[in-house]
This record gives sequence, structure tokens and C-alpha cells, in this order.
Amino acid sequence: MRRALLMLPFFVMSSVSAAEITSRITDSVQLTVDGPMVQSTRIGSSYSVSGSNINVTTLGGMTVGSATAPPTLTDGSYAINTNGDAFTFSESSTVGDVAVTTQSSLSSGGRVETPNIYGNSTQYQGGTAGTLAGALSATSVPTVTAGGPGTTAIGQRTVELSVFQ
Repeated sequence: MRRALLMLPFFVMSSVSAAEITSRITDSVQLTVDGPMVQSTRIGSSYSVSGSNINVTTLGGMTVGSATAPPTLTDGSYAINTNGDAFTFSESSTVGDVAVTTQSSLSSGGRVETPNIYGNSTQYQGGTAGTLAGALSATSVPTVTAGGPGTTAIGQRTVELSVFQ
């Protein structure tokens, strides 16, 4: 009988330590007001004429512009070369932008009040803070208050719990 008692398995249990549990809470608030933007690409001038069975008396065209004035178009004089025969004729022009050397400065509200706009332009006036606000609290989640147009408010709480064995 004594021998049977010695053959029983021996179990060892370890106790859990509080140092193996980690809890972390992180709060953050991000407030953004978009800035103004003007992107403008100057387009150039072009003139073209083409055709068949066309008699050209005076070729149309474009005069050269200056730093302060765009080019101007000149009329051409065209007629059908052989009456009764088929003909084609095409004339097109694009009057380009005059170079602008200065841009208006930002107003006190952070906007471009009178931007210089070229033929290919994109303009964004930017945001207005208005009532934009955010607050962190030791006892609750972060709070955010919406602002004016062009603003973003993000409040975030991250809770992390780790248990190691």
C-alpha cells in the first residue's frame, strides 16, 4: 500500500502575479483647419487652319501679345477653289492667358480674397475655425465640437488590456 501512494503524480501550481496584467488608456484629440489653395496653369495661344479645295486670299492668324495684353486674332479671306467640287475647311484658335506677376496676399481670415486665375484653375478657399474645439477628460472619453467649413475634429480613446501567462 505504501508503494501505491508513492506512485501518485505530483502537481505544482504557480500563483498569478498582478505584475503580469497591464492596462493602458490613451486619449487624443486632433483639430485641423484647411488652408487656402490656388492652383492655376497658364494656357498658351494657338491658331490653326486647314482645308482642301480652298483658295486663300489672306491667311488668318494671331498677333503676338505682350506681358500685359493677350494676342489678337486677324481675319483671313478664304474661298472655294473649284466650284461644285467637294471641299473641307477648319479654322480654330485659342487665346492664351496674359502673364500675371503678383498674387493677392491672404486676408486676415486666411483666405485668398482676389486670386489671379488662368485658363486652367482650381481654387479652395480654406477652412474657418468657427466653434472648432476639443477637450480631454480624466474621467470620460474626449469630446469634440464641429467647426466651420474646411475643418476636421477627431476624438479617440484607445483601451488596451494585456494578460501574460
